Amino acid sequence: MIRIILAALMLVASSAAAQTPPHPLVIAHRGASGERPEHTRAAYELAIDQGADVIEPDLVISKDGQLIVRHENEISGTTNVADHPEFADRRTTRTIDGVSTTGWFTEDFTLAELQTLRARERLPTLRPGNTAFADETILTFQAVVDIARAATARTGRTIGVAPELKHPTYFAAIGLPLEPPFLEALRTNALMAADSPIMVQCFEIECLRTLNAQTDAPLVQLMSLSDGPADHPERTYAAMATPEGLAEIATYADAIGVETAMILPRTPQGTAGTPTTLVVDAHAAGLKVVAWTFRAEDVFVPIDYRGDLTGWIRRFYALGVDAVFSDFPGVAVAARTAP
Repeated sequence: MIRIILAALMLVASSAAAQTPPHPLVIAHRGASGERPEHTRAAYELAIDQGADVIEPDLVISKDGQLIVRHENEISGTTNVADHPEFADRRTTRTIDGVSTTGWFTEDFTLAELQTLRARERLPTLRPGNTAFADETILTFQAVVDIARAATARTGRTIGVAPELKHPTYFAAIGLPLEPPFLEALRTNALMAADSPIMVQCFEIECLRTLNAQTDAPLVQLMSLSDGPADHPERTYAAMATPEGLAEIATYADAIGVETAMILPRTPQGTAGTPTTLVVDAHAAGLKVVAWTFRAEDVFVPIDYRGDLTGWIRRFYALGVDAVFSDFPGVAVAARTAP
């Protein structure tokens, strides 16, 4: 049976009564990352204060097998690791999903070592105001779950969590598979059921298939406009987005999480083009649709919507998406009721 992703947010932790969430859901992309450094307590708490329904942590892993919240396992752009002379000799080059990357990697540090670092703004040129918030420790997945649960108790709203498992094939190959500690975290936190306030994402296929066999928690197959899943190089996301591809996804996942241009392509002039049939096709396959990512800066918005993030998000609401990821969750929340 296809599990319905919206059911993930229909239980209030402080009450036995059911509560239907607003629609579409607003997922705070790495927290309110347009206004605070991503994946920090400040970003998550601001997103919750702004009305986000769900907060999103990206998950990588430490040398001692702890789930760490960072956008990537290479952390020179999101921490001050380069300022720590004691870690200078750990700078190295790794090939991850076919891409050679040089820097410092979470899998070379214990959790205790990682928590001596401080988070920093990943896009300081675009978001200079965020550089003032640079003295936070690196969070674990458990810490983000705890933030959501504390906020649920405080606000009376169910705050969900949408973890993304990053590079599971790569981590398995180096002896640090993500799935076992992640499943253990779900069990420990009673997040295994279909109506748990969680939605689990991944760009890879086999990770989701593994999770589907062991948990009823809602699963989201992520897809981008180009490329394909790292664990199935013979496939493309374009093929997976066809009716046939969507039918296969529906055998192991409950939703697709897709780049906005897969729903509303850009014209050669940089304006919003004609919508595709992806939302309709996905719904026909029994899948929910999550669109990513809505950011306010001009570089991320079509020419005809620059300065109008509200209008850009509302365009997708009108197309029937079930949820959106936004770096500015307050804008996405307001857009649900904007005239």
